[in-house]
Amino acid sequence: MTHFKQIFNVFPLALMLAFVVVGCSSVSVTDVFDMASTAQQLEKGFEDISAEEEYYIGRSVAAMIAGQYAVYDNAAANAYVNTLGQTLAAASDRPQTYGGYHFQILDSEEINAFAAPGGFIFITRGMLKCAKHEGALAAVLAHEIGHVQKKHGLQAIQKSRITSALTELALKGVQYKAGEASFILSSSLAVFEGSINDIVTTMVTNGYSRAFEKEADQTAATILQRVGYDPNSLVEMLQVMETLLKPGGKDFAKTHPAPESRIAELEKTIGAYHQVEASAVTQKRFDAAMKNI
Repeated sequence: MTHFKQIFNVFPLALMLAFVVVGCSSVSVTDVFDMASTAQQLEKGFEDISAEEEYYIGRSVAAMIAGQYAVYDNAAANAYVNTLGQTLAAASDRPQTYGGYHFQILDSEEINAFAAPGGFIFITRGMLKCAKHEGALAAVLAHEIGHVQKKHGLQAIQKSRITSALTELALKGVQYKAGEASFILSSSLAVFEGSINDIVTTMVTNGYSRAFEKEADQTAATILQRVGYDPNSLVEMLQVMETLLKPGGKDFAKTHPAPESRIAELEKTIGAYHQVEASAVTQKRFDAAMKNI
């Protein structure tokens, strides 16, 4: 948990956002900007977000998540989740991100998990309690890694952000001269603040589209097979959650498609469900790490 806090506390949120804006806008105080070139720069920033920029966006999103939920102060459990998560991430099609993958348990009874851009992944104590063995926990983490691999968080940014930003610039009708880059920075900063809110709202309140969830499930199945876990572990987790989730609740049920439909889609790829048999070795370390959750 200490390492996770250090990530968030290096810079205030506004400074992190400013870093992203400067990176995306490439603003130079020595150049003269006309409206067309400024618009092109701003639009390109959304179309071609670098790995470094994604990291700072994701870090800002993660900071907001950590502000809404209390992080779980259990070093052994967090270390176990991180070790398992890093192993799974290394087997994905995106084994490395700019700032690396980070996994954190949230001290909440909600049944949920979140993945911020760049590799910041959260899982609640409520979700951990649904897992009966290591493969089941691996399935949840692999699903969230799938969202990072496919960059679903960045795709949650509303396209209208670009339009509104360009409209604002056009209405101002400003010819930017040397030393007058502050308006570009402040306008772009507002757009990125809104973009981060878009991502958090999608993750916590609205959820991803059915297509995105299907992609994350299929990616999870592939990752599990590569590491040596039975992909039916994901089906098993969905079956457990189906019995525990409450319609209309503030948890997985609100932000994800019905487990039944996800299971049906998964079985098209991995075949009919069969019960997962956990090994004695993995079960022993799983029980040891999860005993106080």
